[in-house]
Amino acid sequence: MKTADLKAKSVDELKESLMNLRKERFNLRFQSASGQLENTARVRDVRRGIARIKTILREMQQAAS
Repeated sequence: MKTADLKAKSVDELKESLMNLRKERFNLRFQSASGQLENTARVRDVRRGIARIKTILREMQQAAS
């Protein structure tokens, strides 16, 4: 998920993506705790994706003000 791709999305699309990533992070935490997590790098990618989306949403909010 690249920043340029995210900036092209609408606020509603970004919020939906954020919700999906949070659900995925939740599931990854359970997989990690039960020892079923195979791709440990995915946890980092999801966490950074959440941060990117939140940053872009904040930038959009600041620009609107």
